[in-house]
Amino acid sequence: MRVLGIDPGSRITGYGVIERNGSTLRWLASGVIRTGDGELADRLARIHRELDLIVTKWGPETAALEAVFSHRNVRSALLLAQARGVALGVCGLLALPTTEYAPTAVKNAVVGYGGAAKSQVQMMVQRILSLKKQPSKDEADALAVAVCHAHTVGSLRRAKPNVRGNTRLEP
Repeated sequence: MRVLGIDPGSRITGYGVIERNGSTLRWLASGVIRTGDGELADRLARIHRELDLIVTKWGPETAALEAVFSHRNVRSALLLAQARGVALGVCGLLALPTTEYAPTAVKNAVVGYGGAAKSQVQMMVQRILSLKKQPSKDEADALAVAVCHAHTVGSLRRAKPNVRGNTRLEP
């Protein structure tokens, strides 16, 4: 099973593609989509184009994103929600089943502690996927979401999907 993990952001969106074969996880691709400082519409369009290319190139069977968490800054939360909307839209247009995970669930699945620091997530993702170098924070977050989903697939079969076929798991 191929999984696309996405860590959406309006300026930097991380992505990671992994493959699960039994209990073995294998890294296929990862990186970041940098949108720069242009107009929001242009930045969101770039996220759309790049994610479309990634899905087309790597052919994941499913995708996973971090669920929205509360922000103290309303503007930041709105920008994040718009980037997430683009990512979800791309997955929907390409008929890619998508699951959302709470940030604490992702950290718990990868590090074993829902309050783990980003540096801990980076280190564990590197170990779990046998990466030669430590991924950037956004890249590691996307790979962590993919790893979380790969580990949770058995639970997803028992979870009741909503009308659109998407599932949201809380910690």
